[in-house]
Amino acid sequence: MLQFFGVDFLDLWRGQLSLRRINILIGSLLNQPGRSSLAAVIDESAEWSNSDHLLARVSDALELSNWLFYQANSGEEGEGVPAPTPMLRPGEEDEVLVPEAPAYASTDEVVNFFSRMNNL
Repeated sequence: MLQFFGVDFLDLWRGQLSLRRINILIGSLLNQPGRSSLAAVIDESAEWSNSDHLLARVSDALELSNWLFYQANSGEEGEGVPAPTPMLRPGEEDEVLVPEAPAYASTDEVVNFFSRMNNL
């Protein structure tokens, strides 16, 4: 408390600090991701801020879209580049999620789809 707020816990025993104020200060510590070791102990995902999590999602989406673009435009003689793995997030080290290979429509399904669109 002294490091973040300049408040000494001994002020509670001196009568200068209330339990309500300590509760509010601890609650605000939990809302400071990346800086709070208390929040990191309670929830490992608190090591990253919301913007860090969003940047990781954007990075994963960009890698996946580039991979899909390459797969769609490489033809059948493509060298089979493996699908990208998502960026590891705090608290998810044990769960490595690998995206499934997309299922492409057959030629007959595509022809049927466009013929139905022309008949509208």
